[in-house]
Amino acid sequence: MTLVTQSPVWRPFTQHALQPEAIKIARAEGCWLDADDGSRFLDAISSWWVITHGHRRPEIMRAIRAQTELLDQIIFAGFTHDPAERLARRLVEISPRGLEYVFYSDSGSTSVEVALKMALGFWRNRGETRTRIVTLEHGYHGDTVGTMSAGARSAFNASYEPLLFDVTRIPFPFRGREQESLDALEAACKAKAAAFVVEPLILGAGGMLIYSAATLREMRNICERYGVLFIADEVMTGFGRTGTFFACEQADISPDIACYSKGITGGALPLAVTMCKSEIFEAHYSPDRARAFFHSSSYTANPIACAAALANLEIWEKDEARQSVTRLCQLQEERIAPFKSDERFSNVRRLGTIAALDLRAQGDGYLATIGLDLMRFFNSRGLLLRPLGPTIYILPPYCIKGEELDLVYGAIDEAASRFR
Repeated sequence: MTLVTQSPVWRPFTQHALQPEAIKIARAEGCWLDADDGSRFLDAISSWWVITHGHRRPEIMRAIRAQTELLDQIIFAGFTHDPAERLARRLVEISPRGLEYVFYSDSGSTSVEVALKMALGFWRNRGETRTRIVTLEHGYHGDTVGTMSAGARSAFNASYEPLLFDVTRIPFPFRGREQESLDALEAACKAKAAAFVVEPLILGAGGMLIYSAATLREMRNICERYGVLFIADEVMTGFGRTGTFFACEQADISPDIACYSKGITGGALPLAVTMCKSEIFEAHYSPDRARAFFHSSSYTANPIACAAALANLEIWEKDEARQSVTRLCQLQEERIAPFKSDERFSNVRRLGTIAALDLRAQGDGYLATIGLDLMRFFNSRGLLLRPLGPTIYILPPYCIKGEELDLVYGAIDEAASRFR
């Protein structure tokens, strides 16, 4: 394979002293990545969780090409365009009830940053002093200043501590300890918090930690009881990952604010939205320009990205897409089940299309050395897997076949014997 070693590129989440090289990919299709020397890699993590139906899905590629012949980019303040208008209406139709307004941005981090600013602006414009944000322990919401503040404090953001604002963190609702988390949330809400931001059902970068829909539902109930805005960070969980289109569906809840990105374009182009209930929009609606919502990015609602998202939603309207999710849930369960009795692993788990398991006695947390060793091993087997320290997770595109998943689980079995 071609390894790029002398490059001016500074890659994300990379310690270049330990990972001086990068694999050069030339082409992708379905679940496969082709390096420029002809070697191939099975994309078992959907290229950082964004690819849903597979790389270069034809319908999405056609929509992108067609839109490039019409409109590439336009300022979105004072102007609009058909792809953004149609996409917004479609998102309102398919999202949990009550989410009636759509604010566009361009990444998961910014969608959550927008949500936090919406929440604080809501209370300020209503004349109420509510500024406290409540979050869930081990959460991750992005790498902008506001989202780092809301996420877990760790090596990820230790250097930026002077920039971060304080939040109230409640314990993660591990099985058997759910009430502890709910009691802590209730106490924070009683103290007139502004908002609670949470990844519904599963924490991604925090270690693929899973909790129940019943707990999520009770979290929503507590927030509603005390008038605290409930923000659902569905950046990773949306668009089928948890087995339903949105994770909140499993708890039968509707958030006050919801954040979507990653799979919104099928993974083809960067786009994000923050959706909110009408009360939040109306709190910013006024003849007073100072009450406006002051947030934007240069590429807000890029027409080409919106066209890709519309094509993605059209795919979801077909039975094939939802059947692919159901099929992948079954394939994952069948393959991960034998590992539940394997003493080399702990906390073997699955939620929807996502499976994860922890390699025993190999350090703890994202910075555990075993993470890099495992990643290199999987690369040598033609697999794109990127463990979170000793936590190995499998989060593939929905088009993956059973025999392709067998390659993944076979390599995990081999890795456990090698690195234990």
